[in-house]
Amino acid sequence: MPWPLRLLVLLLAVTLLVLQYRLWVGRGSLAEVAHLERQIERQRARIAEMEARNARLRAEVDSLKHGLDAIEARARRDLGMIKEGETFYQVVPAKKDQ
Repeated sequence: MPWPLRLLVLLLAVTLLVLQYRLWVGRGSLAEVAHLERQIERQRARIAEMEARNARLRAEVDSLKHGLDAIEARARRDLGMIKEGETFYQVVPAKKDQ
């Protein structure tokens, strides 16, 4: 095989190796693309959770703005309030020692 042909084959082999390196390891490689896709999926899941949370909070705000039932329920739960004429019963669990 003449030396120009050997040089061409060597040059093509080196070019192939450089391109393979960039494909598998370098910037924009398949591994980097897969990593970025996983990051995107995690961010999408996080965004979906936050959107659901925002929707719940928005519904609660609307309920508090427009309905007395929600205000009453929150006052009962958070502040321990009772209506006039109601009787409050507090149940104390028995101690296990006795």
